[in-house]
Amino acid sequence: MKPHVALMPKEETYGRMVWRRFRRHKLAMVSLFVLLLLYGMAIFAPIVAPYHYDHMDFTKSLHPPSFTSWFGTDRIGGDIFSRVVWGSRISLAVGFVAAGIALVIGTIIGAVAGYFGGVIDDILMRFTEVVASFPTMFLLLTVIAVLPRSTMNIMIVIGATAWPGLARMVRGQFLSLREMDYVEAARAVGATDTSIVFTHILLNTMAPIIVNASLRIGGAILVESGLSFLGLGVVSPPSWGTILNGGRPLLRSAPWISTIPGLFIFVTVLAFNYVGDGLRDALDPRATR
Repeated sequence: MKPHVALMPKEETYGRMVWRRFRRHKLAMVSLFVLLLLYGMAIFAPIVAPYHYDHMDFTKSLHPPSFTSWFGTDRIGGDIFSRVVWGSRISLAVGFVAAGIALVIGTIIGAVAGYFGGVIDDILMRFTEVVASFPTMFLLLTVIAVLPRSTMNIMIVIGATAWPGLARMVRGQFLSLREMDYVEAARAVGATDTSIVFTHILLNTMAPIIVNASLRIGGAILVESGLSFLGLGVVSPPSWGTILNGGRPLLRSAPWISTIPGLFIFVTVLAFNYVGDGLRDALDPRATR
């Protein structure tokens, strides 16, 4: 008989460890599934939606939700389900791109300020405080009133005003990490500032940055919906906020026009928040294995 040999367990990779921790968060897993469904709906909108977003049929004006029209129709006979499906493309894209713009600006400014310190830190942080001191909606309304109204301009404006909090967070991380022993060792062997920032410090700051970015996507969707509700957002294709605004005069007689896109906004923002909570717990090095 062959002697019994005990097999040593394979060492768990970092990616698998993060995924295992994330799966413990049941609400985060459900939220991730919801977001995948929403993004799938947006990508395959021409297949999922029974009608185009500008479809009109005045003979079906203000029909309540039914088996033939799941979410009902608006006053021009437009199918609300189709408009919500097409609107997901705009709302989700605005949230993702705007958060990406804020992520890039906030990370760069926070990293430079935190790593170099001194006068550079003072200048960048005073600039950050100036941007943060303006009421966000007032600043957005002012800029949008000057620029042509388009999806790209709205993405840029939201992203360009949402970075101060992220910049302060990244700066705090860099201020603490730049004094660590491994950074001093990198300087001792002649590593450049660029190499230290991107290779040694930024990689160790990615966890809170990723969590912050996931939360900012939901915030950007809320801001875009607010602008569209005020009539200053994307007109065509309509976003969820634009559809919600269209049903505002009919809240008593046809509440489904505004209620349904409002529920989609609520569920999407809540899902991003729960995914952010799950990522925070999964990426926290102090969490138990």
